[in-house]
This record gives sequence, C-alpha cells and structure tokens, in this order.
Amino acid sequence: MKRSRNVKIVATLGPASETYDTIRALHEAGADVFRLNMSHGSHPEIAEKHRIIRQVEQDLDSPIAILADLQGPKLRVGVFANGAEELEEGAKFRLDLDEAEGDAARVCLPHPEIFQALEPGAHLLVNDGKIRLVVDDCGPDFADCTVETGGTISNRKGVNVPDVVLPLAALSKKDRADLEFVCSLGVDWLALSFVQRAKDVYEARALADGRAAVLSKIEKPQAVEDFEAILDASDGIMVARGDLGVELPVAAVPPIQKRLVRKCRAAAKPVIVATQMLESMIESPMPTRAEVSDVATAIYEGADAVMLSAESAAGQYPVQAVQTMDKVAIEVEADPTYTQIIAASRSAKGTTVADGIVAAAREIAEKTEIKAICCFTQSGTTALLTARERPGVPIIAMTPVSATARRLCLSWGCKCVMTPELDRFKGAVVSAARAARAGGYASEGDQIVVTAGVPFNVPGTTNILRIAPCDERLIYSTDPE
Repeated sequence: MKRSRNVKIVATLGPASETYDTIRALHEAGADVFRLNMSHGSHPEIAEKHRIIRQVEQDLDSPIAILADLQGPKLRVGVFANGAEELEEGAKFRLDLDEAEGDAARVCLPHPEIFQALEPGAHLLVNDGKIRLVVDDCGPDFADCTVETGGTISNRKGVNVPDVVLPLAALSKKDRADLEFVCSLGVDWLALSFVQRAKDVYEARALADGRAAVLSKIEKPQAVEDFEAILDASDGIMVARGDLGVELPVAAVPPIQKRLVRKCRAAAKPVIVATQMLESMIESPMPTRAEVSDVATAIYEGADAVMLSAESAAGQYPVQAVQTMDKVAIEVEADPTYTQIIAASRSAKGTTVADGIVAAAREIAEKTEIKAICCFTQSGTTALLTARERPGVPIIAMTPVSATARRLCLSWGCKCVMTPELDRFKGAVVSAARAARAGGYASEGDQIVVTAGVPFNVPGTTNILRIAPCDERLIYSTDPE
C-alpha cells in the first residue's frame, strides 16, 4: 500500500481494534505495524488478532509487520487490610517478605531479588512514581524507608527501582511461554521489556532462534547506561518513554530520546518512539497542540516509527489517531527544514562495499532526476543501510523472503515488494522497473537506481549499482545479461 511518508506508524491492538473491519481500516489509514501487547489477552485472543492481520495483508496485497510486546517481570506490592493507606511525607514505611496484609506502617513486597540488590539511599517508586521512598536500612528480607513523596498506596501497585541493577532476568516464565507461542504463530518482531543489559537481549535472541527479530525497549536507567552494548545485541530499539520518565527525571527524557534515535540511525537499526504520543485522543477526536508537536519532534529527529498505545487499543477514536499521525508525518516531511535536519544529522558510517554503494545511490538520486532507489535484499541489511541514508526518493525494498518484507515494514522509507528469486541481473532490473511503475513511484520515461548483489540470493553480497531506465525496451537493449 503506497504511503505519502517515510516514517512508519505502529498501532497497538486491543478491545477498540480487534475486528477485521477496524484492523483493515487502521492499515488503510496508515498503520504499517500492529503491536500485540502480551500483557493483555489470552493466547487464543492473540492468535485471532494475528489471523485477522494476515487476512488483511492478503486481501490488500500489502506486507504488514506484527510486533509482539512481551510483558516482562512485574514488580508489585502486596495487599492492604483496608485496601489502601495514605503515606505522609517524612513518615517511616517498611517493605518486607511477610505475606500478612499491609497497613500504614508496612506492606509485603514479594520480590526477594529487590532486597538483595538494595542499598541505603536507593529509591523505590510506587504507582508510576507518584509515591517515592528512600531506603534507610535494608537486609535480605526487608527495607526500612522514609517517605519522600506521599500519597495513596493501594493493593498490588507497581514498584520501580531506578538506582540499582536488579538480579532479574528480562524474561519471566510467562514471557518464555508467550515468546514461544508468538514465534510459532509467525510474528515478525519481539519487543523485550525490562532490558537492563545486553545479556538480556542475547537470551531472548537464543530463544527466538531467528524466527523473529528482537527489539529492545529502553525503559530503565541501566539500559540507557549500557545502550551501546544493547544496541549491538538488538535488531531494533523502542524508546519507551513511559517507564523511562518514571525512573528518570522527566526533563532527562527528551535529550535521551534524541541521543538514542541518532545512535540507532548510525547503526542502521530501526527505532520506535513510543508512549503518550496522542494520549488525549483516547477520549477526544482531536489531539492537543503539544501532542502534535511531540509526534513532529520524533519525526524531525529521524525516528523510523512513532507508536500509538491506548489510543488505538482502547480509545474511542483509533482510526482517527492513525490518520492524525499520518497527516503530521506528511506535513513534517514536506517541510524544507526537515530535509535540512536529516541531511545535517547524516554521518558517514561503515567501510564495506555495501556502505559505499548505498551512500552513492543516495547521492546520485538526490543530485539527478532519479525517482526511486530499488534495492534487492535477502536479509534486509541492504535496505536498512539505504534507510540509514534517509534519501529524498522512495526506497523500494525488493525481496523474495516474506519475513524480510514484513520486518522492513518498521524501517524508515522502505516500500516492501515481494519478488521471485532471480538469477540474472537483467531480470532484477526489469523487476525493479516494473515495481517502480506499478507502485506509482516512476513512469516509463523515468530512471531509477538499482542496487543488488551477485551472486543473487546470497545475504551480504551487495556489489552492484545501476542507473536504469523504467522503459523495459531500453533495459533489454542496453543491459548485460
């Protein structure tokens, strides 16, 4: 499906968007990737959403990526005898392993791993940071705290521990079962929650075993500190600003977002900016100006994708939310300032033949009347390198591998086209010209850039760049076999 923009849109599915008609409408409105939140829904419910997405994909002949977002370990307090208590600033409060119901002085925190890692001075944040506790003293089964920021604490509220690396794996028992289930379904991306170090990513990769690409959610301070190693281990990144804004000062999140986006682009790995992008559209058909500016900022920074969470999963206006993102993206990308910012943030990376070819393809396309860059790719690497260049013309990613086409739906600018396996370069050029014309990116009198690798169908062999006419008669009369 032809888009009039390069940045991609990720839409989360939920109660407001689980029927065929709504999912199809979301895709037609602009959703390129659908997110399945494994925190909600049974396996049969997830399987039904997956089936519907693939049906929409088939009916519209349009590759769609499916991202399964694993829940990760959830840290929560126990229950209170009165259901809730009011904690006053300056009061003392204990967390321990005693399963007895809590009161105004203490409550159970059934996570011994937290107590093993705590040190005096560490902070504990309860209920999305609304309550802040500082540890005065701690042991293997307790933490005596002072209330820094008071508020109402109630049953099973979440706990964040920003100051220490917790001896917890990113994959819980539930996550392992969910991972195996969604990989057997055939999802394209796995989003890994609670990442603290690269080791967490390698564990998920081993379990996925190539069946899905692994995307790391950056939502903890430890992940920001170890970002280079995590990026190296990951196929993609999500800047999960919700939890990141709980565990870090909110003022620190925008510069972190900007840094991470640039590092992902330099590494030629897709990055999603997520959380609260159009939050007011859960209940309103119109976003706030600040929300529109937030989406625009992520696009100006060069993010591969922007994401809707509750707006499309549980909101009253899921299709309108996607349409709003689509309109903002089109407007931003038409701004000359956007082109200047993207060009200024381009940095030379890599020393391989493929790096040189994609850089040359972008340079040629921008300085001549070239209408599109058509790159043949098995694994998707050539398309990712081309996307890193952020060319001013469409990127048509041609691949015989359906999994590659779907995964590239998350990457900036990639228009994914399925093609038969080819063994002749002339056939590749003809296929590229046909795809450019069929997609409306070029006409018969135009020229395109074609990049490919010989021998064909071997990953990592990009070694040819050809300026080709879209007129097949000229291709047959001038191109070598």
